[in-house]
Amino acid sequence: MTFIPAALGLYTVLNITTFFLFWWDKRAAKQGDRRIRERTLLLFALMGGSLGAVTAQHLLRHKTRKQPFRGLLLAIIFLQFAAAVVWAFLARTA
Repeated sequence: MTFIPAALGLYTVLNITTFFLFWWDKRAAKQGDRRIRERTLLLFALMGGSLGAVTAQHLLRHKTRKQPFRGLLLAIIFLQFAAAVVWAFLARTA
């Protein structure tokens, strides 16, 4: 059962990192500095940082109107939710 604490730790680190990347990009946008690619932000969300991404979007008001970024982030969240439902179903039937 050491898998669960390790997975939770990785999930936490990914979400904090993703939030930080959104914060950094917002700061860079305000200061006219070099930005973080949207592809990088979405990749971190896809790897498990979607909660950090959505939290940053709302708290920092960053990337909230930009399309197709919003749609892609929403698709990532939907896929992760669907995968969690399938995993829970398979775990229950096993």
